[in-house]
Amino acid sequence: MSREYGITVAIRILVVLTALPLHECAHGFIAYKLGDPTAKNMGRLTLNPFKHFDLFGTMMLLLTGFGFAKPVPINPAYFKNRKSGMALSALAGPMSNLLFAFVLLLVGKGALYFIPMNETAFMVVRMIVSVMITTNIGLAIFNMIPIPPLDGSKVLAFFLSDRTNYRLMAWEGRYQMFLIFGLFILLSTGVLSRPLNLLADLVYNGLDFLTGFMDLLARVIAT
Repeated sequence: MSREYGITVAIRILVVLTALPLHECAHGFIAYKLGDPTAKNMGRLTLNPFKHFDLFGTMMLLLTGFGFAKPVPINPAYFKNRKSGMALSALAGPMSNLLFAFVLLLVGKGALYFIPMNETAFMVVRMIVSVMITTNIGLAIFNMIPIPPLDGSKVLAFFLSDRTNYRLMAWEGRYQMFLIFGLFILLSTGVLSRPLNLLADLVYNGLDFLTGFMDLLARVIAT
């Protein structure tokens, strides 16, 4: 393991403690707002990372930059519209990570541009912020893959018939662990991680564009 990769894995621990609980809490919060108290009643409507810890999903995140937490329980019976309720609750997790990445980029640019620091501190702050941003983006993108039990499968279900959804859920319950393990293999070999990283770069560039006013402000102040 290279030194840089070791540092990256260490920084990803911060993501495990922040982005993963944020992701799952967002699922539960939106479900709660839509009428489902299940997550709240089970103590999962919290940012406590230990309430959302999943060993395999965390190891995937630390090793590959893509992973997942223990899913927050959601009971669609509470929703007025089950399919839309599940889709909105599923979308909440990835969207929370993209919003967190946006905030991190804003804060990171503010720190790097406007807080005096030596070269070493500058490099450390830039690496921490960069890894946290890219890992949050990676979480959002990975979880939107339309394969059970990832969030993307629940968003996809919104566009499918009830009969197809029933078959999908039965398939998920039977082969869930095989699907997750297969995704891990594809990530480890680069077959899946390469296209996901390309997509993550596009999202990063988009967020960089949206925070471009910080770059402009720094140039104005510098002159």
